[in-house]
Amino acid sequence: MSLEAVLRPVTQLGRQTIAAVAELGYAGMLLVESVYFTVVGAARGQPVRIRAVFEQMRQVGIDAIPIVLLLAFTVGLMLGIQFIAALSEFGAQSQVVMAVAKSVTREFGALITGILVAGRSGSSFAARIGSMNVSQEVDALAVIGIEPVRYLVAPSLIAMLVMMPLLTILADAIALLGAALYCAPPLQLSIPNYLIQTLEVTTAWDIGQGLSKSLIFAVIITLTGVSTGFGVTGGAEGVGRATTRAVVVSITLLVVADMIFSFFVNR
Repeated sequence: MSLEAVLRPVTQLGRQTIAAVAELGYAGMLLVESVYFTVVGAARGQPVRIRAVFEQMRQVGIDAIPIVLLLAFTVGLMLGIQFIAALSEFGAQSQVVMAVAKSVTREFGALITGILVAGRSGSSFAARIGSMNVSQEVDALAVIGIEPVRYLVAPSLIAMLVMMPLLTILADAIALLGAALYCAPPLQLSIPNYLIQTLEVTTAWDIGQGLSKSLIFAVIITLTGVSTGFGVTGGAEGVGRATTRAVVVSITLLVVADMIFSFFVNR
């Protein structure tokens, strides 16, 4: 085996590592510029458009409500089924309410919402900015004196930071309701009593964990989508690849970030 064949995998790994670090740095630059224009853009003559923010809030949040309700309700039922079956084997049915409540508020509400929004909005950001990049509209914005980050990225980031926690709270409530509908009869509780017990065992810390995750997820989804869009090359085919990549990378980063967050918070 030649030396070149031995070094080829190492070379490829090095190139991929450098590319990943470069993408991370570019995403960080987009975040810093977005915060800059949000805070001082108006004073510099480059204000973030309020109308664009509300439009993004509608697309990110309002339009996602039906599918969030459906998935959250389904996840609540699934957790109820699993915990009733698992804890019944140990005679610990009394712990079902607490197990479901903490699982939903700490973990599943934020994660399911994040994955859903990554599929909807992360891909949308990449496709929209990618199409503009291919048709040189992004360059045209810069030529006429409009900062592309202020015009395209900052409204999306603000909208995500506002709507992700709201969608997470909605997902938590619907998932707990779904669990109540299944779990209340085997536990010989009425649905109102089940929900009252859920409120008693749920703390502000539990809800805060989910909301904190939702803010982290909002930043990850936005930066992954827009940075992928700005890097599109190759015409319509490139836009398609970028859209797929944005979704895959976003969901992967969400799961990894969720694991890291949970590890440090729940030690």
